[in-house]
Amino acid sequence: MNIEKARFNMIEQQIRPWDVLDPEVLELLVVVKREAFVPQEHRNLAFMDTEIPLPGGECMFTPKLEARILQEIGAKRHEHVLEIGAGSGYMAALLAHKARHVTTVEISPELKAMAQKNLASYGVTNVDVVLGNGAQGWTNPGTKEPYDAIVISGSLPVLPDSFLKQIKVGGRIFAIIGEPPVMSAQLITRTSETAYNTIKIFETNVKPLREALAPSHFVF
Repeated sequence: MNIEKARFNMIEQQIRPWDVLDPEVLELLVVVKREAFVPQEHRNLAFMDTEIPLPGGECMFTPKLEARILQEIGAKRHEHVLEIGAGSGYMAALLAHKARHVTTVEISPELKAMAQKNLASYGVTNVDVVLGNGAQGWTNPGTKEPYDAIVISGSLPVLPDSFLKQIKVGGRIFAIIGEPPVMSAQLITRTSETAYNTIKIFETNVKPLREALAPSHFVF
């Protein structure tokens, strides 16, 4: 396989048609080598429009979803970013190239170890990989709270209020909210101490985070 040709085709045939047109994002997909974060046994899938299996029944997002998240969250060089769900470490690596610092929280010890190893092997030094359950928000002494941006790398039935309190005014949250088969990818921006603006970007269907807060189905 010609890796650079496959990467080029991924960008031109999958990612650009999905309205990812930010030149910085497209350049980053060339700079940060996706195949370095894909499990060896699935490396032939690295540039395909498919979710890639990870240990414990988890998976990497499709390339176009990763790229769209990166574009929508718009991380900047001075910002501190929180990611929930480290997976293989690839999204954290992408965010780390745009932001000042990334804290990524992973509930699976096996995936935490994988993400740490992949990030270290790739020379990424501005990411902390933390073991924990971040599905209902993340508070940890010594971390950079509140955050400028939060990326939730997995779906949630509902967005816990705790996340809203963990971003600065002007801060953004990318979240995929809902239950199968239709979920809504949303960008939530904190516009003041008490106000938030939510934009629904597209519909999708991805695996939920473990230990996510279940919505109440009671009707009063």
